[in-house]
Amino acid sequence: MKKGVRDTHGCAPERSPVVLLLIDTINDFDFSRGRQLLHFALPAARRIANLKARLRKRGVPAIYVNDNFGRWQSDFRHQVQHCLGDEKPGAPVARLLIPREDDYFVLKPKHSGFYSTSLDVLLGYLGATKLILTGFATNLCVLYTANDAYMRDFDLIVPADCVAAETAVANRAALTQMRRQLRADTCVSRALRL
Repeated sequence: MKKGVRDTHGCAPERSPVVLLLIDTINDFDFSRGRQLLHFALPAARRIANLKARLRKRGVPAIYVNDNFGRWQSDFRHQVQHCLGDEKPGAPVARLLIPREDDYFVLKPKHSGFYSTSLDVLLGYLGATKLILTGFATNLCVLYTANDAYMRDFDLIVPADCVAAETAVANRAALTQMRRQLRADTCVSRALRL
């Protein structure tokens, strides 16, 4: 569905030119270098939660764009419960970013939120033209999703304090690339004006 086309099927109950994407924020961080990423992800998750609450008051919908971790029988609600387990390193992040009943979600099999998913169709139903990308990891899934969004002519905002990578160097490099090549606004979340 093209951007701006009216939803005649009632698939998306709201319309919004701006949409918040939370990329791979529901994550158990139980993988090689997961704790290294978690070190940077937890402070970013606090800022994502604040940004999400602020945007919600303005009527901006949130879409969780989450990896299925290679589990083709994935159920997002089950994935949330799995990540909330006390023994999971990512439980503090999951608790901060628990999806609300009216949030949207898209499970993705690879790095980009657009690859083999319904994200593009959902964004069309919502009438989105501008995307605010948050999440993990800046240099992988956030970058690949931003690249695919740019190729689809979305305006991009990637708040620099609402993304994280395994290292500060990787995070800065990815933000610089998105700013230079994808024309993304990489201001910090508190400076974000819509």
